[in-house]
Amino acid sequence: MRDELYRPLGQNLQPVRNGPRRARRLPKLAAALACATVAGGSALAILQQPDFARPPAPIVADASSAAVSAPAGPAEPNVVRMAETGGVTVTRGNEILPVSGAPDPTTTGSIRVFAPGSLRQPAAMAATPDEALLEPSDMGMLPVRAGDGRRPLDVYAGATSGALGTRIAIVVAGLGISQTGTQQAVERLPAGVTLAFAADGNSLDRWMRNARQTGHELLLQAPLEPFGYPEISPAANTQTVDDAAAGRFDALHQALGRMTNYVGVMNYMGARFNAEPTALEPFLAEISRRGLLYMDDGSSSRSLARDVAVAGRVPFAASDLLLDGDRTPDAIRRQLDALERVARARGTAVGVASAFETSVDTIAAWTREAEARGIEIVPVSALALDPEARG
Repeated sequence: MRDELYRPLGQNLQPVRNGPRRARRLPKLAAALACATVAGGSALAILQQPDFARPPAPIVADASSAAVSAPAGPAEPNVVRMAETGGVTVTRGNEILPVSGAPDPTTTGSIRVFAPGSLRQPAAMAATPDEALLEPSDMGMLPVRAGDGRRPLDVYAGATSGALGTRIAIVVAGLGISQTGTQQAVERLPAGVTLAFAADGNSLDRWMRNARQTGHELLLQAPLEPFGYPEISPAANTQTVDDAAAGRFDALHQALGRMTNYVGVMNYMGARFNAEPTALEPFLAEISRRGLLYMDDGSSSRSLARDVAVAGRVPFAASDLLLDGDRTPDAIRRQLDALERVARARGTAVGVASAFETSVDTIAAWTREAEARGIEIVPVSALALDPEARG
């Protein structure tokens, strides 16, 4: 039987001569076939086992798939912006990765921020202007979007905790006019308070550096035409309704060139200007083109700035309450308490005050108490309507 097991099946078989002898061979042949089947199955199972001695060959992706695959780092891209060709590019840090497929139909403008704060300037560099965000002009260095789509609004935005809860933004305006008042505001107010500098103030570059080094977010106050102009005039270089409607922005550019490292423009006076859509539309388009937000101080009930900004997809914020119309400490505190009630009712609120000593001292004391009650004081950019950002 051993010979039959190791002999190739179907070869060298003797012819069957009679029935009984054939019958005697059938059990032997069946046993041989069973053994061969078992041996073949074992060999097949062995051949199908993985090769543990050798690692699997690496999968090599082509260049196009490598470009789309996410590198080590954030799970989501920081920025998606529209390319000139109509395609989409994904930006992580300084690296721009092409993405195939149709553009996101919800993406408008030149940049889309997916991780708010991801483009923020490091704290150690907060007082240093980003050269990519500056445009030389006869009126000074003007803010502008960088070639990669970053905006001053993204880079110079103040920091927040990112936590959910009641949030209040307070803007203290009129800085740069009184040196003593400016110093008190910069030194006494917590970092979450936004500071707005008047375009015709003094030593603005020095105060900008001091304010940024202490963690403040900044706005620039641009003088805009009030009712009764020119008899009532906010400054020598006032942006008028007629000039804005004609697309002439020399006065605005004069203001913008006075300082750097701010996230947006806030009106200085300008009740008539904010009531004129023919002036607001090109003016806000110019603000947005330069990567800035527009802040309405809320002083005029006739302002149409919000409606025009929303229609034009311009980053926008507005004040809910004037905090120091009455500059006595008790009156300011009552307004701050009212602001807190607004914030608790709807989640957020924005208040505006001027850099008077009583205002600064009262706001500084109240914010410490409010934070103990669970309220976060945040930069105004954190509460702005920004059609280009998605949190």
